[in-house]
Amino acid sequence: MTHEDLEASVPLYAAGALDRTERQALEAHLLSGCSACHAALKDYQSVAALLPLSLSPIKPPQSLKSKIMAERGPAPIPVEVAPTIDPARQSLEPGEWMDHLFPPVAPARSASLPWALGLGAVLVVAVIGYLVWSVFTQRSTDSSNIRQLETSIQEKSATLAAVQREAGNQAKVLDELRNELQRRTTEVANTKEQLAQREAELEEAHAQLSQRSGGHAVGTPQDELATLLRSPNVKAVALAGSDMAKQAVGFLLYDSRTQNAWLYSVNLPECPAGKAYQLWAVHDKPMGIGTFRMNAGETARLLVKKMPTFTEAKTFAVSLEPSGGSLQPTGPMYLLSRS
Repeated sequence: MTHEDLEASVPLYAAGALDRTERQALEAHLLSGCSACHAALKDYQSVAALLPLSLSPIKPPQSLKSKIMAERGPAPIPVEVAPTIDPARQSLEPGEWMDHLFPPVAPARSASLPWALGLGAVLVVAVIGYLVWSVFTQRSTDSSNIRQLETSIQEKSATLAAVQREAGNQAKVLDELRNELQRRTTEVANTKEQLAQREAELEEAHAQLSQRSGGHAVGTPQDELATLLRSPNVKAVALAGSDMAKQAVGFLLYDSRTQNAWLYSVNLPECPAGKAYQLWAVHDKPMGIGTFRMNAGETARLLVKKMPTFTEAKTFAVSLEPSGGSLQPTGPMYLLSRS
């Protein structure tokens, strides 16, 4: 048979209408690899598959349903068997040659699928667990940081409260110092006023003394005091009464250049018999400067010439000592310097 004859028998082969000899010849031709006949067979087989749909439906007999139900039972599991060719058969039935050429491939069931699913589930659980652990860890860290911040805020608040209390105490101390300075300033002003009055009295007394002596100047303690007051190097020290004489006050002037000093004091108690007041300059130890007596209602004045240097003296005091003075203070203190 020629190729044209074989190609013309392809529709009949698809419909299963060829006899044995013609079918075997076409199948041998198809097995030889003719692509044109293969394509034509594929098209005609798709058309032949639609031929049953063109038939009129026939109502099945009444007994078919009962027969089917009676024979129904558990369907045996189909066993896939590779198509084989019966050696007794000299030819394949229509369509079998396609299964022989292209055996159907059953979907392979992978034995590793359950393991893959299990591994995926484990990975999902691990990821979820890691996320939960991360959130918990972050929350714990945030809670710890919050507690540390609260502790730090409490410490800073306590420190601020302590600083505020200290500032309040310092403000009180500053007010007290300001009041004390005001009081001392007032006392110094009063003392200066009294000193000015005494200076005026001294000037008047000096003038009267000059008149009585015929106009000749006489060196008196008042003259020395006036000289001290005019000296630019003169220094003043205020003395206050101790518990022995709270109303007593004193004022000491001294010139470190001429080493002359003048003590003026009031309201000191009267000296007992055999006693005298002694002026002390204190640096590392007391140093006696001079003595003077005090009668009732009098004002004490003491002029000291060429006294020891005052540059290192820190404190001045007046104590009650035996007449003639002592090398060290032995009696009670009546006047103490404020500097």
